[in-house]
Amino acid sequence: MTTPSRSSALRIDLHTHILPHTWPDLEAKFGYGGFVRLDHHAPCEARMMVGDTCFREIDDACWNPDRRLRDCDQDHVDVQVLSTVPIMFCYWARPKDGLALAQILNDHLASVIVAHPTRFVGLGTVPMQDPSLAIRELTRCVRELGFAGVQIGSNVNGRNLDDPALFEIFAAAEELGAAVFVHPWEMVGQERMERYWLPWLVGMPAETSLAICSVLLGGIIDRLPALRIGFAHGGGAFPWLIGRLQKGFEARPDLVATASSVAPRSQLGKIYLDSLVHDTAGLTYLLRQVGEKRIALGSDYPFPLGESPVGHVIDAMPDLSPTTRSRLLAGTALEFLNRSAGMFASA
Repeated sequence: MTTPSRSSALRIDLHTHILPHTWPDLEAKFGYGGFVRLDHHAPCEARMMVGDTCFREIDDACWNPDRRLRDCDQDHVDVQVLSTVPIMFCYWARPKDGLALAQILNDHLASVIVAHPTRFVGLGTVPMQDPSLAIRELTRCVRELGFAGVQIGSNVNGRNLDDPALFEIFAAAEELGAAVFVHPWEMVGQERMERYWLPWLVGMPAETSLAICSVLLGGIIDRLPALRIGFAHGGGAFPWLIGRLQKGFEARPDLVATASSVAPRSQLGKIYLDSLVHDTAGLTYLLRQVGEKRIALGSDYPFPLGESPVGHVIDAMPDLSPTTRSRLLAGTALEFLNRSAGMFASA
């Protein structure tokens, strides 16, 4: 990879995660286990604990806005789009408890954005296990908290995103003009991925591909043409399967085209992806398949599989035109979020 050359263009990082510094003891509050708590075991460090099991070690980049802003300035990132850590979705919880947790996370997110309105944008979380409650919280996120939309998981307790029970949530998002950013979680096949960190390395790309295929082949985009829906990690394995999906659509429409008569390749311009593919060859391929108008800078800050420094793969591609570079760094994100560059003029 060539030495990166920084651009002075506006940079918006579509894919970052944040947590409150602390929250109530959810096990005590709700009367059953499985929820995450933070064990602040050292200065600026914490363990995400589920019962007695450590899910992940994190540092204050996860909860300290001042730390995040210092990191943003170091990487020349003007704006971060904030969303919760996917383990916090808790779709398995009782619906009313899932709503209460979502409200805790969303209220915290709103407080961070209010303090730094030109540096942060919010994607809230909703209890997808109950569509009526999810729509209620989605509406609050957009109309009361001013969020650009929501982040959701790639499946809901094993139900793919084309599950009929979930459609009304997407319909509400379209009506509200809310962006929907899909992040992989509870990965398919993870029972066979106990070693080598494979759930993150293989499971997440497979899970993301499954989510995209469910949305496209399930006819969600056909029925909701104005829905702005995006997917993390460069679409996972999906971009590499386009030829195979197209062939299947043509060879066995009786099996593939049962919910949508629109060919997979024809739908590529109807979804958004982040740029997190980790190398210039991958991003070059993604640009050729999807185009810069549907790819937005995303880093997965502040986690180990994220891109650091943010945007260095884009910076390492000197042959990108100024127009393409601008779209990747900010233009596509602005469109997805339905925001204008002027909102961040003082960033």
